[in-house]
Amino acid sequence: MEQYKQEFIQFMVDSDVLKFGEFTLKSGRKSPFFMNAGAYVTGSQLKKLGEYYAKAIHDTYGDDFDVLFGPAYKGIPLSVVTAIAYSELYGKEVRYCSDRKEEKDHGADKGSFLGSKLKDGDRVIMIEDVTTSGKSMEETVPKVRGAADVTIVGLIVSLNRMEVGKGGEKCALDEVKDLYGFDTAAIVTMEDVVECLYNREYNGKVIIDDTLKTAIDAYYETYGVK
Repeated sequence: MEQYKQEFIQFMVDSDVLKFGEFTLKSGRKSPFFMNAGAYVTGSQLKKLGEYYAKAIHDTYGDDFDVLFGPAYKGIPLSVVTAIAYSELYGKEVRYCSDRKEEKDHGADKGSFLGSKLKDGDRVIMIEDVTTSGKSMEETVPKVRGAADVTIVGLIVSLNRMEVGKGGEKCALDEVKDLYGFDTAAIVTMEDVVECLYNREYNGKVIIDDTLKTAIDAYYETYGVK
């Protein structure tokens, strides 16, 4: 596993973004782990978060893109901090764009989008926190493709939960790829998380012990991609 991925997993734990216990998800599934990107709240956390996204995008998709598109609402700060990090780490200026939940009908920036306007020929990377159902893509992909003649290069999320999506067979990221025809990737997967934390001491304690590992394995027996 690349060093930055291991650091990112530890960063999620330190930031109280990745939690373990028992959680009821929006889907109704009871999960032994939960990720809440809304817990990144400080300047230093957001700076680091943008750097991890930028490294993963650079590793996965290279530099041949123009716009980072973050679906409202959580995708808005993600696209901003990652655009800043990309400039600092790789010396490449990329624009950020996000959609509005409600169209603005006045002022110089009226319309359906925040940030940069999408232009014909733009190569776009979609950026999200975590994809479990792919629902946000249903709303945003048509908006992005309807705004201009753009190419969506791919989607990047921070954590691939590696569980089946709505179709019940493939993970949500693979469903998105099949449905919309662009690549999907994550900074880390839950498999990476378990590899990094299982029976290993971090900050004086073992985060994933045998009991928790058994609960995670049982969850994937039911909801994991077969």
